[in-house]
This record gives sequence, C-alpha cells and structure tokens, in this order.
Amino acid sequence: MSRKKKKSISVPLARKLITSTSPKSIISEQFRTIRTNIEFSSPDQTIKTILVTSSVPGEGKTTTAANLAVVFAQEGKKVLIVDSDMRKPALHYTFDILNEKGLSNVLTRHQNHFLALSNTNIENLFIIPSGPIPPNPSELLSTQKFEIFLEEVKELYDLIIFDAPPLLSVTDAQILSHKCDGTILVVKSGFVDKVDVLKAKTSLNTVHAKILGVVLNNYNTTNSNYYEYY
Repeated sequence: MSRKKKKSISVPLARKLITSTSPKSIISEQFRTIRTNIEFSSPDQTIKTILVTSSVPGEGKTTTAANLAVVFAQEGKKVLIVDSDMRKPALHYTFDILNEKGLSNVLTRHQNHFLALSNTNIENLFIIPSGPIPPNPSELLSTQKFEIFLEEVKELYDLIIFDAPPLLSVTDAQILSHKCDGTILVVKSGFVDKVDVLKAKTSLNTVHAKILGVVLNNYNTTNSNYYEYY
C-alpha cells in the first residue's frame, strides 16, 4: 500500500514578514521609515486606525499592511491588524493562521472580537482574520455593528491596521477609509496605470478620506541588491 506524500504549503516570498525575519535589512529599515512618517504626519491628532489599500489587486497591500503592523509592534505599541478584505482574504496566509473565525463572524453574529482574535509570533501584535466570506461585505462594513466593533478595539489597542480590498474593485475600501484616521495607498511601480492611481485617489477624496501617503512598491534602485521590494 503506497503512502501519499504530504503536500507542503509554501508561502510566496512576497508574503513573508521581512520585518520579522530580517529586521536589520534595508527593506525593514524602509518600513521603519514609513512608520516614522506616519507618526509625524498628524502632529495634532493621534492616529489610531489606519487603512491600507491599493488601486487594483496585486500591488502588495497585504504585505505592506502586515509589515507595518510588525514594525509598530516592535516599537512597543499594542497593535491589532484586521483583514477587512472579506472577498479575497490573504492576511491569514501571511501570519500562518486559520481563517475559521474572523471579522465576518463579529459583524454577522455580533460576537465579541475576542472570539475572532488570534495571537501572532510577534510580541504585541494580534490579528483578526476575515472569517468566512459573507454575501454582503460592503453592507456589513456600513452597519452599526462595525461602529461598535471599531470603538471597542480602539479602547484596547494603540493602533489598528485594516487590510482592505482594492479601491477600484469594490466600495469596501471607500467605506472604511471614511471611518479610519488615515489611509495609505500602495502603488506597484511598473504594474498599475497612472490613470487607475488617480481614480483611486479621487475615490478617496470623494468620501473625504485622509490620505497619509503613498507607498511605492516594486521600485528598482541601482544602489541596492534588493529588487521588487519597498
């Protein structure tokens, strides 16, 4: 009787937490620079909720959100990262956790967020994955249940980072950007059209979102041995 080989699951390089595995790398230093820029972006306002999104899929928003969460946690802040992409969630792959319970459970069943919370291997960093994919993600993000959830976690964590769907695909990111203190737009160099980036910026302006800045991803530099990074 032949044994079946156990199939191994490898995490793509783009989804690795470089800020955790190689904290002294040039890339990790760039993430710390982004962290500093965020902290000084609003001297008169405390930034507690940050939305990370992009114009189109495949620009690296999830990787950016995850590594930003790590560098803020490394600074000593109590950080919660939430996968609010309840259509094509990916954050649970990045942190290698199950996605059985998550944000969709909290919003559909009005569960306490602790029931959907998972620890990570990073000190001070906690995660709420997306949970089972619901039929109406944008409607759930517009409910009073989400407002209650948001107020609850703001009392318990120093920083909450939301990984949201791309702006030009669905309205979810627009809804969330209006509720968050700031939004970061991830732009993949050589991949996304300038027109789409401008459309994404316009969609954020329409809902009066506060754009903290843009992370230019995949930009090749001649002075570095690292490619397709930040």
